Amino acid sequence: MTNRKFKSGVDRHQSSFLPARMDDYVALDNPVRAIDAFAEGLDYVALGFRHVDCCGGAGQPPYHPKDMTKLYLYGYTRKIRSSRCLEREAELNIEVIWLMHGLQPGYRTIANFRKDNCKVLKQLNKEFVLMMQELQLVGGTLVAIDGAFFDGNASKASITPHHRLAERVAALEKDLEKEIEAYNADLEANDAAEDHNDDDWRNRPGGEDVAQKVAALMEKRATAQAELAQLEKSGETQLSRTDPDARLLSKRGQVVAGYNVQIAVDDKHKLIVASEVVNDGNDTGQLYEMAKAAKEELGVETLTALADGGYYNSNALKACEDDGIVAYVPPVKRTGQMEAKGRFTHEAFVYEAQADAYRCPNGKLLKPTEGRKINTGGRVEIRYVSRKADCDACPLRSRCVTEKTPTRTVYRWEHEDVLDRHRARMKEAVALMRRRAELAEHPFGTLKCRAGYRHFLVRGFDKVRGEWGLMALSYNFTRVLNILGFDDLMAYFAKQAGEVCPVAA
Repeated sequence: MTNRKFKSGVDRHQSSFLPARMDDYVALDNPVRAIDAFAEGLDYVALGFRHVDCCGGAGQPPYHPKDMTKLYLYGYTRKIRSSRCLEREAELNIEVIWLMHGLQPGYRTIANFRKDNCKVLKQLNKEFVLMMQELQLVGGTLVAIDGAFFDGNASKASITPHHRLAERVAALEKDLEKEIEAYNADLEANDAAEDHNDDDWRNRPGGEDVAQKVAALMEKRATAQAELAQLEKSGETQLSRTDPDARLLSKRGQVVAGYNVQIAVDDKHKLIVASEVVNDGNDTGQLYEMAKAAKEELGVETLTALADGGYYNSNALKACEDDGIVAYVPPVKRTGQMEAKGRFTHEAFVYEAQADAYRCPNGKLLKPTEGRKINTGGRVEIRYVSRKADCDACPLRSRCVTEKTPTRTVYRWEHEDVLDRHRARMKEAVALMRRRAELAEHPFGTLKCRAGYRHFLVRGFDKVRGEWGLMALSYNFTRVLNILGFDDLMAYFAKQAGEVCPVAA
C-alpha cells in the first residue's frame, strides 16, 4: 500500500451508479433551509408580486416570485446585492443551486425583479414583523428612533442647491455680457480697418472665436435657466440630475449625496419594527411619524419612544402625547450666548399657573398681553411682558434688559404644558437615554460596518425603499435566527405550514 502525503479527492471521471441527491449537499441545519421555509410560507398574491397568477402563453414562462425572493433574501443575508453576483451564485454556489432548484436566472431578470416589485419588497419586512410578534420576540412597549445617512447612486456633483443654480445663472449672464462686448469690439475694429483699406483686417483672429463662445454661453445659460425654472416649479430646494430623489445631506460636517434612513427599534431584542427612507437631512420632523408607524406595526395603544436631541420638536411632542406616545427627547439648549454674557435666559423665569404669569429672578411678575404671535415654526405664542417701572428699579437690570429694550419679554407656547411635562420626564431619563444609544445604533452598526451596506444600488424613492426593505429584512431575519436558534425557527415555519419539522423528525 502506497503512503499518501496529501488528501486526495474524488476522480471527476469516475462513474457512479447512485448519484447523490441535490438535497444531500445541504446539511439539515444549514440556515439556507430557514430562508427556503420562510419564502415558501408567504402569500405572494396577497403581497402583490407580479406574475404570480401567470397562466402561461407564448414565449418563456416567468420565474415565480417565490424563487426570486429566496435568491434576494439569501444574497442580502450574505452581503451579495449585485444582480450579476447573484447570477453567478445561482450557477456556482451549491446552497443557491439547492435553494433555486437549479434555476439560473440572468442578471437582467434578477435586476428587473427588484425594480418591478420594489413596493412589495418594502412590505416583506412588515410581514416578518408580524411573525416576530407571534414568536413574542418584540416587547411592544418601548422603541428607540434613529436615523442614518446612506449614499445614493449619485455623485455630489450631480446635485445642485437652489442658491448655487441661481449663482450659476447670474455668472453665465455676466460672462455672456463680457463676450458680447468683446464681439462688438471686434466687429467695430474690423469695420474701422475695412474703411481705411487695411487688407490685414481679414486675417485678424478672434471674431469667429468670440461668436462661438457667445453661442456656447447662450446654450449653457438656457440650460441653467431651464433647470432653475424646473426647480422653482417643483418647490424643491435641490436639483438632482442623476437620481431625482437623492439630496445633499449634511450632519456634523459630513456631506452625503443620498438618503436619510429612519428606523424604530424594539427594546426587547433590538429588532427593527418600523422604518422609512426620506431625503430630508433634518430629523426634527421625523419623531412623530416614526413613533406612529411603530405603534401601528406593533398594534398597541400606548408606546414609549426614545430619540436623540436632533428629533426635538415641540409640535411633534404634542402630536405624540395626543396619540398615546410618551416621547423622551433631550431638549436642545439654545441659551449659550446669553449665559456666556452673564445674562438671564428664559429658563430663569418661573411660570405660575394659578396667576398665569412668569416670575422673574427678582420676584416681579411678567403678565400676558392681548393677542397672539405666530413664530417662524408656526407655533402660536403668548407674550408675557414686565413692567417698565419694575425693570428700572431692579438691581439685576444689567443682567436682564438693555437700553434699547427696557422691559423683558418671555414667550410661552399655547401648549407649553406639553413641554413642561416633557421636561419633568427628562429629569429622570438618564438611564433611558443610555438605553436609546444601545438600541438605535445596533442595527445601523451591523448593516454598515459588518455587512458593508453604506449605499444604495438603485435610484428613486420607490426602488430605494424597496432595497432598504431587503436590508431591514436581512438584519431582522439573521437576528431572529440567532435569537431563536435554527431548530426553533424551523419548527415555527413547519407549524405554520402544517408540516412536521424535518430537523425535529
